[in-house]
Amino acid sequence: MRIVALEEHFTVPRIVSGIARDAIARRGFPGPGFVWSQTTKRNELADLGDARLADMDASGITAQVLSVAGPGADLVPGQAGIDLARAYNDALAEACARHPARYRGFAHLPMLAPKAAADELEHTVKDLGFHGVLVNGATDGHFLDDAAFEPILARAEKLDLPIYLHPGIPTQPVRNAYYDRLPGNFSFTLALAAWGWHAETAIHTLRLVLSGALDRHPGLKIVIGHMGEALPFMLDRIDETTAAEAKTHLRRSVRQTILDHVWITTSGFFTMVPFLAALTAFGVDRILFSVDYPFASNARARVFLDSLPVSPADRLKIAHGNADRLLRLAS
Repeated sequence: MRIVALEEHFTVPRIVSGIARDAIARRGFPGPGFVWSQTTKRNELADLGDARLADMDASGITAQVLSVAGPGADLVPGQAGIDLARAYNDALAEACARHPARYRGFAHLPMLAPKAAADELEHTVKDLGFHGVLVNGATDGHFLDDAAFEPILARAEKLDLPIYLHPGIPTQPVRNAYYDRLPGNFSFTLALAAWGWHAETAIHTLRLVLSGALDRHPGLKIVIGHMGEALPFMLDRIDETTAAEAKTHLRRSVRQTILDHVWITTSGFFTMVPFLAALTAFGVDRILFSVDYPFASNARARVFLDSLPVSPADRLKIAHGNADRLLRLAS
């Protein structure tokens, strides 16, 4: 069975070393002495060769669509950020060229320079063969519904390839208000993988709907991970509570807008309850397999895929068919 995984991460240490440490700290990344996933998985993130491929082979993962794990160019203003994004994309293109059947790419963009970011996205698609873009959360405290990012939304729509909304570290005021002052490492964990990442990405998605950005860009395609970032079980509640305002300000209901524009992946979620909620809310044609490698296990993800209570035809859709169509992947 062909299996394509969409939310799979990498980094290039020599490029990260060019980002000012104070910029990294201001964004909320912990120092090198703090043990968390980005440090414990440093070797796996940096490897785009034999070890990664062997791990994929052991679980039958055919291809990974690779994206940059922060810190990245969204922390760096001006020409330096533009150059840093280009360096990441060139490094990824080299890896894809070495292993064209195994690796595909999502663009990494200089988000603090939106017009240049839109141009870089087009360059990666037309010249490097990438299949969309992944954005790591808010940029300088602003989500993609901000008017400044219109060039990126418009270019992604024109290219007819998706924007993958990935979690980012919540901004300092949010961390202070909602997550700080807990014992041990609970504050950091709650702000990220335990809850904050998922809530923030759901908010990012909802802001694109409620702001009218998706009405202005009716062809825009959005992907979110982690079994829909809690939106599947909240979708009816959100629709009900926004219905009156939606009639005044939006062309469609919130639910319909999300179902028209959003695909979801299984990244990092390998239990049945969230899958059944996602399947019920979005339908099988909108669900795509992902692992969240190296932060999640290829082996566990594969066991989960094989155990899904769906028909053989629907399993193939989730494993690769939906991704092949959405990202225009050639098998």
